[in-house]
Amino acid sequence: MKNKLITLAGAILLPAVAQAADLDGASLSLGWAVPFAGILLSIALFPMLAPGVWHHHFGKITAGWTALFLLPFAVMFGLGQTGELVLHALFTEYIPFIVLLFALYTVSGGILVWGSLHGSPKLNTAILAIGTVLASIMGTTGAAMLLIRPLLRANEGRKRNVHVVVFFIFLVANVGGGLTPLGDPPLFLGFLKGVTFGWTFLHMLAPVALLSALLLTIFYFLDRHMYAKEAAEGTLKPVDTSHDKPLKLYGKRNFWLLAGVVGAVLMSGLWKPGITLHLPGAHLELQNLLRDGILVLLAFASLWITPKQVRAGNEFNWLPILEVGKLFAGIFITIAPVIAILRAGEHGQLASLVHAVSGPESQPLEIMYFWMTGILSSFLDNAPTYLVFFNLASGDAATMMGPLADTLLAISMGAVFMGAMTYIGNAPNFMVKAIAEHRHVKMPGFFGYMMWSGAVLLPCFVLLTVVFF
Repeated sequence: MKNKLITLAGAILLPAVAQAADLDGASLSLGWAVPFAGILLSIALFPMLAPGVWHHHFGKITAGWTALFLLPFAVMFGLGQTGELVLHALFTEYIPFIVLLFALYTVSGGILVWGSLHGSPKLNTAILAIGTVLASIMGTTGAAMLLIRPLLRANEGRKRNVHVVVFFIFLVANVGGGLTPLGDPPLFLGFLKGVTFGWTFLHMLAPVALLSALLLTIFYFLDRHMYAKEAAEGTLKPVDTSHDKPLKLYGKRNFWLLAGVVGAVLMSGLWKPGITLHLPGAHLELQNLLRDGILVLLAFASLWITPKQVRAGNEFNWLPILEVGKLFAGIFITIAPVIAILRAGEHGQLASLVHAVSGPESQPLEIMYFWMTGILSSFLDNAPTYLVFFNLASGDAATMMGPLADTLLAISMGAVFMGAMTYIGNAPNFMVKAIAEHRHVKMPGFFGYMMWSGAVLLPCFVLLTVVFF
């Protein structure tokens, strides 16, 4: 009976012709994507249907879906191949990802903006605009963690403040990171592949500026409407400026550590000593190991030099980074077959996607590259999605920046901008949500957030399509 069940599982998950020794996407069926889809559905449904269970057991639920992928995979491909897949996911993708987030979260959490802020439409719009600019300098995670707490404090007396956090995710946690490889992980991966700083800035400047201007304008008038409505209802507390305190910045030494984070990331992209540590399934380059080591040291240095009162003023705690860490560990492992199927191109089970982005003579269709990269980036991690379409178009940086510049622009815009469509499109989205909920903001659930993003962002993306493609 046991052998029959194993045989049945194999028939469902793997075409009969495929007995691959490695993770060959052309031989994998979409059944292998079920655990990954299960994690996404758990993130979407549990907080809505069973919030208590999710809050206390989200790590166990994620681990359960991960095991549901790894156990059949071990049966079909062996423990050796399974170990290589896990090592590759952890050491080449997850650990660098979470180390960078940990460093930015810890260092920016040691900078406290303190003083009297009153959440008026003008002030809120100004904070969002500043954060949008900072996102390309210190990364979306760094900018989001620096400004989300002051923004929440400024609006804690307002009854209607959910839209403030939602637009903060749109602008600071996503769109603002589109100007440099430091801003968003997909662009950093392009930088590692050979796409220059100058190309990214020059080509992304117009779309980032246009989309940012649109969103800031929409936000200002929406916030002004909400503000006036609260005033008419009598729920808006009168602003008492008699006891206002001037704005002060504490923990300023952490800005030097943020500069160190930026320097470490740049170093790993520019310095190529050619020294590699080989592990089963993973090849660890010296510059990346050094970068991650420096980032960890910078994070601990921030914990050491920052007064406890500063972190207390920020209500700093580890819950947001722990939530992201647990969820994305499962996501990075279970996403492996999905990415493999996509990389198989027209030979994989998602061949229809490949055909959708190419014309009758195999020429790239920029509109489709923009939308397909974006749609997948909304539900998959936007960094590997960027790489999939980058390699699908050409894979050569010089070609992508030259004859296929419009295609590279479409891929870059789709990956960066549409990461804002869901909570899981970009890691800072989840962190901002967790911090807001900790401050008693009733954030929308997974589908509720998508209603916001669909209503606001999709019309903007249609306009970008008309203007740029």
